Amino acid sequence: MTAVIASLTLPFDQVFERGFRGPLIKGALGAVLALGALIGLADWAVAALAGGTGWVATAAGLLGGIAALFAAFWLFVPFALAIAGLFLDETAAAVERRHYPGLPAARGASLAAQGVFNVALALKVLALNLVLLPVALLVPFVGGLLLWLVAAVSLGHGLFEGVAQRRMSVAGARALRKRREFPVLVVGAAMAGMALVPFANLLVPVLGTAAMTHLLHRGAEGPVA
Repeated sequence: MTAVIASLTLPFDQVFERGFRGPLIKGALGAVLALGALIGLADWAVAALAGGTGWVATAAGLLGGIAALFAAFWLFVPFALAIAGLFLDETAAAVERRHYPGLPAARGASLAAQGVFNVALALKVLALNLVLLPVALLVPFVGGLLLWLVAAVSLGHGLFEGVAQRRMSVAGARALRKRREFPVLVVGAAMAGMALVPFANLLVPVLGTAAMTHLLHRGAEGPVA
């Protein structure tokens, strides 16, 4: 658990560093745009479905607006994974410069292989979230728990394997993630919880990437070259 605690706390030490501040700001702006687009799309869908006039339509619109906001926050997770992929290398490099300066240059999976992995994962998570979303709206506690579990696994697996692919093949990253499944899921669960908190969720793509970079290099075998 020492590695997990360090992975979750050390990224905050770098928030104001120049090399880390850049991807953090850009990642947050990207998250703002993605979340705004999701909220706008969900609100448009609710307005189109509600229609009508009078208090029934007003009540339906209000409830629909709340549901749209809820849906946007949960559908944000696959977009967070996509955003993390855009700034992954820059974020991980900033962490390694500060905390693991002796590492050689990262030479892992090709950019094409990493891109295919990120897009495929984001689409899978989006599809699964869309399937579970009606459950979350009809039975909030059960659906919310299921969606949080999906987010924990998705963010854990996606962010860790994405970081590991900078220094090994896609298959090697997956094998290493499986060997470290428990700490990966713990960090993923923490990021999924942060994804539920307004404003804090905007930092998930970059802080999650930084946390997984620490977790990668703090295994029993030491930093991964």
